[in-house]
Amino acid sequence: MKNSGIGGQAVMEGIMMRNGSRYAVAVRKADGSIVCDRREYHSITEKSRILRLPLIRGVFAMIDSLVLGMKSLEWSSEQYMDDGEDAAEEEPSRFEQWLDRKFGEKAEKVIMGGTMAVAVVLAVLIFSVMPTVIAGWLGSWIRSSVLLAFLEGVIRVAIFIAYISLISLTKDIRRTYMYHGAEHKCINCVEHGLPLNVENVLKSSKEHKRCGTSFMLFVMLISILLFMVVRPQGMGLRILSRILLIPVVAGISYEFLRLAGNSDGKIINALSRPGLWLQGLTTREPDAAMAEVAIRAVEEVFDWKAYLRENFPAGDPDENQKEHTAGGAKAAAD
Repeated sequence: MKNSGIGGQAVMEGIMMRNGSRYAVAVRKADGSIVCDRREYHSITEKSRILRLPLIRGVFAMIDSLVLGMKSLEWSSEQYMDDGEDAAEEEPSRFEQWLDRKFGEKAEKVIMGGTMAVAVVLAVLIFSVMPTVIAGWLGSWIRSSVLLAFLEGVIRVAIFIAYISLISLTKDIRRTYMYHGAEHKCINCVEHGLPLNVENVLKSSKEHKRCGTSFMLFVMLISILLFMVVRPQGMGLRILSRILLIPVVAGISYEFLRLAGNSDGKIINALSRPGLWLQGLTTREPDAAMAEVAIRAVEEVFDWKAYLRENFPAGDPDENQKEHTAGGAKAAAD
């Protein structure tokens, strides 16, 4: 497997794919058509070499993912929920009218910024503060600070697994997990030297080592090791240390994710295995229609034929694509 450099995210009835500064969001609308929005996103790390240094770059990569993810989710939900004339005639709410009067053209950015801030605060409270508080309660029976730090990490992982399992009970999230699987399958398809078509995508793996799910697991596992060393006394200081060390943990986790995505060594593959197992909860097998959406998003930002010619010279993607098309036509005729 050779790293293609592309990555993505599942959105509302679609997929966002990114390659460098280019990204595209492809969405399947209610009428069955596929719409696509292709744009550019420039990270703040492009402005300074210091921000691209190991450990530091991981923090900004996480911020980029949040910002780009929110933009993509917002656009995809607008496309999916749009029902033509009815949507155009819908009156804005009083809150929306107030935002327009107060912020004008910046209202959309204010809403997105507020949504991101609330999401980050909730994530910190649920996955960082709550496990620390629960572990603090256990301190009445367990005197070992090292054991408490370990149990805190186990509680954090358990809360995360419970969370992604519970939200998967809703229909929309299950479909999002299917699109997540389609995203991985597309990337695995080209990175294993196969022409990008529906048949090859569907038979590719739905697990990938560069997945955000694996990143989250690395964050929690590395935090266990770090917090077994950093053990301040008092609940307030413990909570504060967990929050302040989030960038450090994220930076270390990002570097390991980069290493895993660019290596097929036995040790790295073994360390990546738990993350791939966890992806069994956040990815589902997609259908052919979802694979088509994923392919559309990839082709908007990535020349997969040129990639195959450069990295897999033994095969000819154009000829393979012709053979696949001809075979499909023959099967349809039969």
